[in-house]
Amino acid sequence: MWWQDFLWGAWNGLTAWIVLIVHVFGAWKEFPLYNVLRSGNWYDFGFMLGAGSPFLGAFGRKSK
Repeated sequence: MWWQDFLWGAWNGLTAWIVLIVHVFGAWKEFPLYNVLRSGNWYDFGFMLGAGSPFLGAFGRKSK
């Protein structure tokens, strides 16, 4: 189902930054950064939204 792929992509995108940092130090080899088996349009869209979401707040309006 498309919404399952979208939700998995969003979840993997949100956790991608943590997994990337842990992978740099050589741990969690069993947890992939990107799930190739689920790759497709909805998964990719969710992944991009999830991976970009930590930075969306940085581009918001500046308070005075």
